[in-house]
Amino acid sequence: MKIVRAKPNTPAIVGESMTGICHNDLVTHEEFVDVCNLMRCFGVVEEVPENLMDVVIAVSSSSPAYVFMFIEAMADAASADGMPRAQAYEFAAQAVLGSAKMILETGKHPGELKDMVCSPGGTTLEAIRVLEAHGLRSSVFEAVKACAAHCKKIIDK
Repeated sequence: MKIVRAKPNTPAIVGESMTGICHNDLVTHEEFVDVCNLMRCFGVVEEVPENLMDVVIAVSSSSPAYVFMFIEAMADAASADGMPRAQAYEFAAQAVLGSAKMILETGKHPGELKDMVCSPGGTTLEAIRVLEAHGLRSSVFEAVKACAAHCKKIIDK
């Protein structure tokens, strides 16, 4: 049986999905290209080996929920400081969109781009200090690993 496995994410709703895709040996190159072209109708498509599909789910398919939580938290804090909620969501969401676009379009490492924002002794470094003290990086790392492990466990059943 010919099998193509694809895992898009919910940004497909706005034409910005990231889809991981793989196939078995029975699928011809031409058939695979046709499926990839179909999936490109709602975003970016990247071929990955079958053994990385759990990771695709963790880092791409599930991650919009992580990003939504991050945006919601930033907007909640801005709203607590007096910014109207709708405006706070717009500022936070646009900052995330622009930041992601910088990574994709510049090809620079996220750490290098982060350093471009940080002035010595500045406000951004203070915010980063607090995020690191509260384990943002390790929490995200562990969440992605847990998601991938859970996916593998479900599929192995």
